[in-house]
Amino acid sequence: MIQLFKEWLNRYFSDPQVVILGFLLLLGFVFIFLLGNMLIPVFASIVIAYLLEGMVSILQRCRIPRIASVLVVFTLFIACILIMITGLLPVLSKQIGQLLHELPLMIARVQKELILLPERYPDLISAPQIKQILNLVGSELTNLGQRILSLSLASVRGLITILVYLILVPLLVFFFLKDKTKILHWITGFLPDNRGMAVEVWHEVNLQVGNYVRGKIWEIIIVWGVSYTTFTLLKLQFAMLFSLFVGLSVLIPYIGATFMFLPVTLIAYFQWGMGSEFLYTLLAYTIIQVLDGNLLVPLLLSEVVNLHPVAIIVALLLFGGLWGFWGLFFAIPLATLVHAVIKAWLNKIVAEKEDKKEA
Repeated sequence: MIQLFKEWLNRYFSDPQVVILGFLLLLGFVFIFLLGNMLIPVFASIVIAYLLEGMVSILQRCRIPRIASVLVVFTLFIACILIMITGLLPVLSKQIGQLLHELPLMIARVQKELILLPERYPDLISAPQIKQILNLVGSELTNLGQRILSLSLASVRGLITILVYLILVPLLVFFFLKDKTKILHWITGFLPDNRGMAVEVWHEVNLQVGNYVRGKIWEIIIVWGVSYTTFTLLKLQFAMLFSLFVGLSVLIPYIGATFMFLPVTLIAYFQWGMGSEFLYTLLAYTIIQVLDGNLLVPLLLSEVVNLHPVAIIVALLLFGGLWGFWGLFFAIPLATLVHAVIKAWLNKIVAEKEDKKEA
């Protein structure tokens, strides 16, 4: 058994390019695992730079110098941030305040409905079971209140952090765009010469992830806009707040849409009860998700991240378990990296076998 394992190692891991690629992947994993929380602004800036790089490339194809293209795109980016701060944040803040104000009434209504369940369905549920559920909900609400209180006590520190991010992230985005070639050249200067396989993986991941980020951003904007228009026409409360979360939910395939179904359903029920407006809201949300999955995603991401749904679900479970929310957020790009590594490795094995046959 040991001899077979040694032969397998010598067969597939004796190539220096494979060893170099494995070392770089291990180094990157350890780097992110140990320093990931401190470098969140850097990662966020890289994602934004990926998004803006597409617009810079379009301007460059129109024979506009890169520095001028970067300045134009960066100015538009800053303008969008200012619009969000002055226009969007006040609306979201107001709706969050209204939601927190009405939350106790919603909880009381839920408790009242739960208490009536044993009378309506005595064969399915009993009063002790309802009491146990209410105690569990009460303890969870107490924990939630304590968390909110701790967040409010740390609000000054959080505000300072946000202000620092608002300064650092735009600066990092500008320099990532302006000095992209210099930064990549500086990084490659530390890498060994025999890195053909690593370069192949990098080109594959760079292309796929760049297209994925840009496609996902457009998907968020479109789903957000359509959801806001739909919820506003239906006169659903907190339309801007919930449409924003519905748009962001597309970042986590399958799980995001399912997770947002519950709050949308609850708000519609508290507002209208089991009326026609309630059913219209659920139908509209379902149609939005169906059109997103079957029309929008194939249109925006048809040639991006060629992964099977099973691979995507496994990636969500694996990376979500390792890094929580950020693992879910970057699950598909990380799965793309794994896919590119396996693809490059298999291509190299096939090429070596063909060379041996020709020899």
